Amino acid sequence: MSRPERKTQGRLLVLFIVGAALFLAALNGGFFWPVPMIFAGAGASVLLVGLLSLWVNRGQRRADHKAMEIFAGFIEKDAAPSFITDDEGEVLARNSAAAVRFSGTREQTFAAELRSVFANPDAVIYRLQCRARLEGNAREDVVTRRGHVRLAVHVLEDARFLWRFEDVQERSSGGKGSEVLPMLTVGRGGAVLFMNDAARALVGQRVKSLDRLFTDLPLENGSIVSISTDEGNRNVVVSELGQSSVRKEIFLTPISPEAKVSGADFDTLPVPMLKLDAEGCILGVNVLARGLLGPGAQPGTQISEVMQGLARQTAEWLRENAREDAGSKSEFLRLSRNDRETYVQATLSRAQEDGKTVFAAVLSDATELKTLEAKFVQSQKMQAIGQLAGGVAHDFNNLLTAISGHCDLLLLRHDQGDPDYGDLVQIHQNANRAAALVSQLLAFSRKQTLRPETLDLRDTLSDLTHLLNRLVGERVTLTLSHDPVLKPIRADKRQLEQVLMNLVVNARDAMPEGGEIRVDTEVVTLDKPVERNRAVLPAGDYVTVKVSDEGIGIEPGVLQKVFEPFYTTKRTGEGTGLGLSTVYGIIKQTGGYIFVDSVPGQGTEFILYFPVSEVEDPVLDTASDPAPAAVHKNGDGVVLLVEDEAPVRAFASRALRLRGYTVLEAESAEDALNMLQDKDLAVDVFVTDVVMPGLDGPTWVRQALEDRPDVRVVFVSGYAQGAFSETGPQVPNSVFLPKPFSLNQLTETVFQQLH
Repeated sequence: MSRPERKTQGRLLVLFIVGAALFLAALNGGFFWPVPMIFAGAGASVLLVGLLSLWVNRGQRRADHKAMEIFAGFIEKDAAPSFITDDEGEVLARNSAAAVRFSGTREQTFAAELRSVFANPDAVIYRLQCRARLEGNAREDVVTRRGHVRLAVHVLEDARFLWRFEDVQERSSGGKGSEVLPMLTVGRGGAVLFMNDAARALVGQRVKSLDRLFTDLPLENGSIVSISTDEGNRNVVVSELGQSSVRKEIFLTPISPEAKVSGADFDTLPVPMLKLDAEGCILGVNVLARGLLGPGAQPGTQISEVMQGLARQTAEWLRENAREDAGSKSEFLRLSRNDRETYVQATLSRAQEDGKTVFAAVLSDATELKTLEAKFVQSQKMQAIGQLAGGVAHDFNNLLTAISGHCDLLLLRHDQGDPDYGDLVQIHQNANRAAALVSQLLAFSRKQTLRPETLDLRDTLSDLTHLLNRLVGERVTLTLSHDPVLKPIRADKRQLEQVLMNLVVNARDAMPEGGEIRVDTEVVTLDKPVERNRAVLPAGDYVTVKVSDEGIGIEPGVLQKVFEPFYTTKRTGEGTGLGLSTVYGIIKQTGGYIFVDSVPGQGTEFILYFPVSEVEDPVLDTASDPAPAAVHKNGDGVVLLVEDEAPVRAFASRALRLRGYTVLEAESAEDALNMLQDKDLAVDVFVTDVVMPGLDGPTWVRQALEDRPDVRVVFVSGYAQGAFSETGPQVPNSVFLPKPFSLNQLTETVFQQLH
């Protein structure tokens, strides 16, 4: 009798006991009328319900027994041991094969039956039942002491399960007459769960952990390692199958110095392998190696024609491994394939064949590893160059501030009729050109100060069309095409115009004989993240800008370097190599993406992705807009000027005094804090550099504002605003003025802070 049936009978017995108790209570004369009648009626109702339940239960039991007889007859002829269980694992039926297979036991539960085969069957049964409830059926291969078994389950009606238990025969890896490769099944922590007969014969015993077998851990797929056997150490090739952290299979291919590394066994090995002579001539290639190396790897071909060493010649590598004292060291090599760039890791093992030295080269694909290494080296190089560019730009901005500032002071004392006026204007213009070059360095290092705004690319390109047409010349046609429902983006308009001009000029230079440059804008929606090259574009809406030409194109080997700084394909003197690196820096700082496609002889296409902006620019109060720069306002107030560069401090103090301000000078933050200890000293505005020896600008200003919270602040720096905005909390009542700044920009900013 099953457990559900016993539960049902128990419930019926409780009903009969309760009914009988109520009848006995009614017959007792200790209750007043009508209590006996109530008890009698309740008892009769309970007994009637019990009798009906008994009748229904007997009918259900007859139907269940009939169904069980049908299922039992169905599985009786199955050659595999089969069981029918209820939801709690109790065995309801088993076939003849199960009775023979588990003849030593006659347990009530399926889990108890399986304990004679493998440990902890309850977890496997529970896992399979959960999957079967969702999918209707499930199966799992289990490693036991005697081999692999497969446990399968199917869901039946009334919460019952049909289980099939079968042994899985090991299959040989080769063809007719070949032997099974030694194989281990490894679990967590390096525990050896199973060894096939070939592995036991190779090792000589059953080992329980990898550290008892391998002398060097961890293992590398495709490598040659030494294992400890009863007959001493043996060299084997390791092949790992399965990347699960719970279980994986390790195949061992023995390598004997006297064995011939050829024939059917060599060709079907589960790792790519080559057979070489001492001079580097290929003697044999197995199936996996041919797929990895390509059609050029044929017997009789020199290894140097198939692959090249990264740090040394392949001939030198072979000579080193030919020495008697040479160990098995891996070497990274690049394959000579035209279809793709592929790297392999090769390990040589020396052997003897017919009295001659030959090599067995075990190969593994190392393309992903070398790609990751190249990405890391490139990122380190770009970071170093970016830091250098940012530092150079900062120092240049200080020099340019002093040059252009003192030039402004000289221009105040010379009118247009003065003979020196033209020279001063030339100095001023060239200082501005130098400032533009510095802004390119900051753009490349992604440390420039951007002023993003909501833009419609149609308007931006419309304003830029006239200038672009002048840039491309008469032999090149510029065509613009816009999406009619183009969405807005957020970007710095001036920097975006610089990006478009750089791309159009590059396209023009790629077509010396003339042609067409197309600039297309389009709205693109990505439903899921898209991975391209080294970037992943998140899902969302983007506005794309495509700049394409019909020029000479870019070679595949050069295409990966086009965004590197100072890299150019133009002749000496025609390009600085900063154009595309500047474009890349601006796009990345804006939050966008840039990709390039090119076919040599057909043209190049740059694709820019900008996230669609959902934020509208705030409407500014016109009363707070700064006045035109041509209107010079004189002010009154006390300005504390803190600047460690003496030329910049001299220019700034003279400029502010010319506009009527009282200026207090300090060359460091510590000097400024000492001056502010005088409580009677009134200061209206702090004008301070950001990066200085000792305390930086934001740090000393926060300390000073604790006692003078109403003082306004103007930060000036040759770095971008983002270089210090994240170093601490926002400083109240502060603005940022980037270097180089002119006399009017400085005085106007101070005036706006005071008013």
